[in-house]
Amino acid sequence: MSENKNGGNFMMKIAEFIVDKRNLVFLIFAILIIFSAFSRNWVEVENDLIFYLPEDAETKIGLDLMDDEFVTFGTAKIMVSNISYPDAESLAEELGELECVQSLAFDDTDSHYNNASALFDVTFDYSEKDEKCVESLDKLKELLADYDIFVSSAVGEDQSATIAAEMQVIIVIVAIVVVSVLFLTSQTYAEVPVLIMTFLSAAIINMGSNFLLGKISFISNSVTIVLQLALSVDYAIILCNRYKEEHEVLPIRESAIIALSKAIPEIFSSSLTTVGGLIAMMFMQFKIGGDMGICLIKSIVFSLLSVFVLMPGLLVLFGELMDRSKHKSFVPKIPWVGKFAHASRFVVPPLFVALIIGAFLFQKQCPYTYGDGGIETPIKNETQIAEEMIADNFTSTNLVAVVVPTGNTEAEKKLLDELDSYDEVHSTLGLANVEAMDGYMLTDKLTPRQFSELADLDYEVAELLYAAYAVDGDNYGKIVSGLSGWGVPLIDIFMFLHDEIEEGYVTLDAELQEKIDDAYIQMNSAKKQLRGEKYDRMLVYLNLPEGGDETYEFLDTIHALAEKYYPDDIDDIYVVGNSTNEYDFKKSFEQDNLVVNILSILIVLVVLLGTFKSVGMPILLILVIQGSIWINFAVPAISDSPLFFLSSLIVSSIQMGANIDYAIVISSRFMELKDEMSKKEAIIETMNMSFPTIITSGSMMAVAGVLIGQMTSNTAIVGIGQCLGRGTIVSLIIVMFVLPQILLLGEKVIDKTSFSVKRPIRRHTASGKVRVDGMVRGEINGTVNGIIHAVVDGDVNVNVISGNVGESNEE
Repeated sequence: MSENKNGGNFMMKIAEFIVDKRNLVFLIFAILIIFSAFSRNWVEVENDLIFYLPEDAETKIGLDLMDDEFVTFGTAKIMVSNISYPDAESLAEELGELECVQSLAFDDTDSHYNNASALFDVTFDYSEKDEKCVESLDKLKELLADYDIFVSSAVGEDQSATIAAEMQVIIVIVAIVVVSVLFLTSQTYAEVPVLIMTFLSAAIINMGSNFLLGKISFISNSVTIVLQLALSVDYAIILCNRYKEEHEVLPIRESAIIALSKAIPEIFSSSLTTVGGLIAMMFMQFKIGGDMGICLIKSIVFSLLSVFVLMPGLLVLFGELMDRSKHKSFVPKIPWVGKFAHASRFVVPPLFVALIIGAFLFQKQCPYTYGDGGIETPIKNETQIAEEMIADNFTSTNLVAVVVPTGNTEAEKKLLDELDSYDEVHSTLGLANVEAMDGYMLTDKLTPRQFSELADLDYEVAELLYAAYAVDGDNYGKIVSGLSGWGVPLIDIFMFLHDEIEEGYVTLDAELQEKIDDAYIQMNSAKKQLRGEKYDRMLVYLNLPEGGDETYEFLDTIHALAEKYYPDDIDDIYVVGNSTNEYDFKKSFEQDNLVVNILSILIVLVVLLGTFKSVGMPILLILVIQGSIWINFAVPAISDSPLFFLSSLIVSSIQMGANIDYAIVISSRFMELKDEMSKKEAIIETMNMSFPTIITSGSMMAVAGVLIGQMTSNTAIVGIGQCLGRGTIVSLIIVMFVLPQILLLGEKVIDKTSFSVKRPIRRHTASGKVRVDGMVRGEINGTVNGIIHAVVDGDVNVNVISGNVGESNEE
């Protein structure tokens, strides 16, 4: 037997097995769905995009180092509105005395009191990751329940929970839209529940399998289900349409088998372009691309599995109901589009080329942002509202941490002093400039005499303390040479004194003990935050926004200054903060954007070359969709609307991989029809036949994108939704009103660049019941039952169930 026949028989056997074992399939899917309903809660959701930075990114290294070396106490900015200053002062004292509050900053400057509003900077006595810190913040909120308060804090913030609540509303609305679109574009009412059950099964099982990945991002956790629908709904529609075509002449079971055997290669080929675009995301340095790529590819795999395995059984189960619920199509014919395409075929393509050249130039000026600043989300969550209120009423500073090797307090003091001299710096904080007592800084070196006067100790006691400190540090030379002139950093000798008191080696009177204890609490807190075993941390408060070229340039200045004072430790200097996060995002984006665009084009190009067996067709189709992408990202540049950088990386891949399917549908149909009728009739018929498929899939993706972009508060997800919705609409317009003209002009180029190999003609003779699939030439004598696309030279005596029979003008 021939290879094609073997392949056909193999597909037939698979399809027959799936259809006949449908009850087993239903049972397996029911078990998987029940399991997934529980396992979907097992996945860990990562809320911080910094987690996905490259391993060598300065921010990621610095944050990991700070987690190991320092304690970061939980903080909160609490704004109380409509309060007088005396009342605010009393309230500050009351809150500051709480056991859970380590410190509370409030004064009469406009940094803390303005417009009849008070701003309390609260530091809790627990690490920001400690559950007690969350409880402390909740306690403060309860105490302030009678006031108008706005709270900005990273303590207890669960971004994924907030987004999940917003996405539930979006999913409900998308579901209503999807059902409405399916009813309008269907030919039988009963096919709608088949399509819905197929998709829901794939979606639930996909969510239930996320735990196998261990951890996924809050973005993937939120938008995958909506994007899964938008990206894969075509697969179920293709199989459903195939089934209805076959069922015009065949019984339900046989129709499902034949439809599945034909749809598997067709749907699989269609999915390759989408998967190709998503694979490109996995090559990003910024690993969020890999996270979303894997999640979306997995969703497509489960969608294919659901369509290939579950849906055929559902078609058989609902087959009779589908027969009884047929209705006329609500999708109108659009011959005017084809007529317009033929009439404007010499005008539209040059205008489109001019348009995409302009779009290409504009999209290069797209105002990307790498943080939340400057982006207005359509809705705002409680934290965003609080941050805006605080920003509107009080001056804000931008905090970055400078991490350097420990031990060089003189270099630290010089660095802090020089940083304080810059206009871009509001203030600095480090052990070298924190005042401890009587004008002494924590790192100032004190002799025994100076320390005895500072701590109200007898000189002899102080000298003994210094001797013990020298012995503890194996510094016997100081004892031999004399201790009177030896200076020890204040924080070190003070902490040593406290340890000696705790161990019972030193006894003080109650008043002095209380003074030492109070000083120890403050010094110990500073030490935990600013000194680790191997590194010291300095806090620099900038008068600059978190993002922008000016900020990024000053970060380089800070680096240069740190390297100046720590010349032997250049590789161990880290600057960390929201600004450095954005700076690292910017650096990775510059390379990732290029990689994603090139790879998505190359992967899709390879798939199209295999599909069309022509060099010209893939180039034309990619030109159309890439032009749509450029137009999509030119819009923010023209409107001067900041766009979160991640939106470009993700949406350009999805747009190239998924929206090109619309172009493939039209191009494939036109190439089939152009040899059977005139070019004008071919393009008119092509648009009539392609419109239902394109409008069904396209409207769902566009609506999904628009809703995501208008009904969530997260800047990254808002950008993805807005760009996806706008990009899909642009693609639909160009595919409907520009691509037909390009095909009419370029069809000769497509044919001339074709490299398809004509298969050898084989003669086959058989008798009895014979199945014929493919292009054949010869004589048939017998009864024909099936769908025929052929020119018969001879006598025809058939019952026309669908379609038409007429005289042919072909030679």
